[in-house]
Amino acid sequence: MMDTLVRLFPPPPPLLLPTKISQLFHASSPPCSFPKPHYTGKRFSRVQSSKYGNFLDLKPESTPEVLDFDLPRLDPSSRSRVDVIIIGTGPAGLRLAEQVSQYGIKVCCVDPSPLSMWPNNYGVWVDEFESLELESCLDKTWPMACVHIDDNKTKYLDRPYGRVSRKKLKKLLMERCLSNGVKFHKAKVWKIEHKEFESLIVCDDGNELKASLVVDASGFASSFIEYDKPRNHGYQIAHGILAEVEGHPFDLDKMVLMDWRDSHLGNEPYLRTGNSRFPTFLYAMPFDSNLVFLEETSLVSRPVLSYMEIKKRMVARLRHLGIRVKRILEVEKCVVPMGGPLPRIPQSVMAIGGTSGIVHPSTGYMVARTMALAPVLAEAIAECLGSTRMIRGKSLHERAWNGLWTTERRCVRQYYSFGMETLLKLDLNGSRRFFDAFFDLDPYYWQGFLSSRLSLRELALLSLSLFGHASFPSRFDIVSKCPVPFVKMISNLALETM
Repeated sequence: MMDTLVRLFPPPPPLLLPTKISQLFHASSPPCSFPKPHYTGKRFSRVQSSKYGNFLDLKPESTPEVLDFDLPRLDPSSRSRVDVIIIGTGPAGLRLAEQVSQYGIKVCCVDPSPLSMWPNNYGVWVDEFESLELESCLDKTWPMACVHIDDNKTKYLDRPYGRVSRKKLKKLLMERCLSNGVKFHKAKVWKIEHKEFESLIVCDDGNELKASLVVDASGFASSFIEYDKPRNHGYQIAHGILAEVEGHPFDLDKMVLMDWRDSHLGNEPYLRTGNSRFPTFLYAMPFDSNLVFLEETSLVSRPVLSYMEIKKRMVARLRHLGIRVKRILEVEKCVVPMGGPLPRIPQSVMAIGGTSGIVHPSTGYMVARTMALAPVLAEAIAECLGSTRMIRGKSLHERAWNGLWTTERRCVRQYYSFGMETLLKLDLNGSRRFFDAFFDLDPYYWQGFLSSRLSLRELALLSLSLFGHASFPSRFDIVSKCPVPFVKMISNLALETM
């Protein structure tokens, strides 16, 4: 959704709906398996066809773009060894390559299509990219965002929001990589083998490459990162389109962060019943009066909500809003695992991006956080490989993993995972009450929460303030539905700080 995604998952299979109702908010590795989805409608239930529903039959008209760079290739036949191999050239991989290579460390990025444009739309808060001096990579900004709680209440957020220009960001990171001497190898990684002080990757072109450290930045679906706990993720799923429309009702100076209204389902009883239990919202970026990015999103569910259900709800919503799609320029289909355990720390393969656990467990935000944490990881790597001592092997793996996941960051993530577990238990009315109270908080707290900037102490103060701002029904939700996730969080915090 709101940023999110380094690599796309395949959508869940569009199975038939059963008879009974059951972001916050985008690879070179094999696809991962998905849990069985929720299905929330009646068998063979269908949204009434109309001119407003025809967009599902439209094909995206844009063609995949490729950057024009003369990439310096690593010559595998030379048997030359690099210091760091990074698998994947998504935002995470290129950002880390750019940061590590500036220390004079030899880096090689391995990807089957290193110049291809990233497929996802990324949305960020403008101040996040300004703090990273990446604001030039935003192609559109809105001075405000809004959240429609219901038909009678809207929250206006005085915080500028921006859409990342994928071309500008990738071009900037690629230029910096080339300037720092990063090499590239065009292939897919099949296997990684480890020795005491070096690792070897085996590629699908038959070549083998060696390095002191391998970093997996290939996305959520990677099989190279190991876990020692069950991966009980929540899932954010969304269907989005960048579309030319005849018109739309959105203010051009505001992006719609969340629209929880469900009046569009008034004539769709099965969809409305499902939405009341497992709600979705609209996320919208209006570029002009005829161009808009629209995305129907399930914030978090477990198991993952049916992709077909998401599309049906979007059809009904656009029809209700009177939005007629003339052309589709891009289609975005994404599933983002949220929360769950961190990878085993340490291990022989380092990770960054979706596979490293840095996706915000309560919101799905990731791109700005990845841009901010890559320099942290790069510094930890440089302290080992950039020093005269050349710290390698287990000591390198420990310093790299613990540099990214300090005790404080692990504890903060436990709190965010507690937030996700709470959101999983809320129906539509509960979600409305929650966000009504959340966006009434002091901006320091809600902005810090969404941008992963708060300390554990500040998160505790946020919780107290949130309870104070909440309505009585919302307080009841918190008291009745949060004890189990809360006890789990306290237990995990105790383990992290031992």
